[in-house]
Amino acid sequence: MGDRDLRVSDVEREHVGRLLQRAVGLGMLSLGEFTERMDTALAAKTRGELNTVLVDLPGIRLVGQPAPAGQAYAPQPPRYVAAHRMSTPPGYGMSPAVPGNVIRARLSSVERKGNWHVPPSLMINSLLGSVRLDFTQAVMSTQVVEIHVNDTCGSLELIVPPEATVDMNNIDLIASSAETKVRTGPPIGPLHIIVHGTLRFSSVKAKQPFGTGWKRFLNGV
Repeated sequence: MGDRDLRVSDVEREHVGRLLQRAVGLGMLSLGEFTERMDTALAAKTRGELNTVLVDLPGIRLVGQPAPAGQAYAPQPPRYVAAHRMSTPPGYGMSPAVPGNVIRARLSSVERKGNWHVPPSLMINSLLGSVRLDFTQAVMSTQVVEIHVNDTCGSLELIVPPEATVDMNNIDLIASSAETKVRTGPPIGPLHIIVHGTLRFSSVKAKQPFGTGWKRFLNGV
């Protein structure tokens, strides 16, 4: 049996997911391509299947490929997909090219509120974590914000202004829940949020700030 036929673990799938996220941050993949490849990676059962989502990305040497001339082949960790290492272009660190467009929560809570700057797209990767995004005072760069979520045993809460709309129709729910208490129509207001991705044993909720309903009632709206 070759390396490509070996079964992969959740640890390996998560490792590949981080490489795909970095590829988005470096401009190698669009958000749509990222979504498609993440779905493939999550469904992969063997290393060969997992390699397909990385094979055309520069700087990655797959299982069974010889090392480039003059470069020694270093021993690989036993539990990870062999040599899934992406070289980082000069001027880039481990962070994405656009600061703030990736939010990671591992056994942690992450909150964005106040006058925080919202990029056109956000990627949320959470494992046993909670993420709370308050858009009521946020500084927007675009009317439409796209959020891709990859959440396992976590929660995502969106607090939006009264005029905002939220679309959560394209979320893949696995033993999870999605609840919205705001309008879901087309982007007719100043903010429209599109949420898609995969939730496993997780929850996502979109709502308006506490007391919004009472304020409307008192104002006769």
